[in-house]
Amino acid sequence: MSKPKLFSLIKPTVETPFHIDFSWWQEHDQAWRVHLQSCLCPEHQEMYADFGDEQEIDWIDPETAEVQKVDGLQHILITHCSKEEYFITKQTSLTEAIFRMFLANGNQPMTSNELADNLNKSPNIILRTISGSRVYKGIRPVPLT
Repeated sequence: MSKPKLFSLIKPTVETPFHIDFSWWQEHDQAWRVHLQSCLCPEHQEMYADFGDEQEIDWIDPETAEVQKVDGLQHILITHCSKEEYFITKQTSLTEAIFRMFLANGNQPMTSNELADNLNKSPNIILRTISGSRVYKGIRPVPLT
């Protein structure tokens, strides 16, 4: 039996790690896949135009060689589209830029300080944006283990 994820009741700081909690996002936003599709590069927008339901693919973790089932749309976003130079621009809204930064980083946990370094924004503004009562695109603190 797996342990339940524990979330801290302590107020997040600029050193609190966040990530996209895809499970939470899927449960709370029926249009989550539509948003992911809108983040695709033009090449993959065309390829995934008729992409409806989830399609899982086998992915091999390069560090552990463990085979995992992953969502194909998330995978192509993280491994290809997020690497395109126009993925995050100066015109990208802050919440969207934060979301896309997590995609570009393979959804590895990042603190507000780390996000600020990458996005050239204030860590405190980023923290206020992602730690409020409203959860944007599944961005939540990493659960305590």
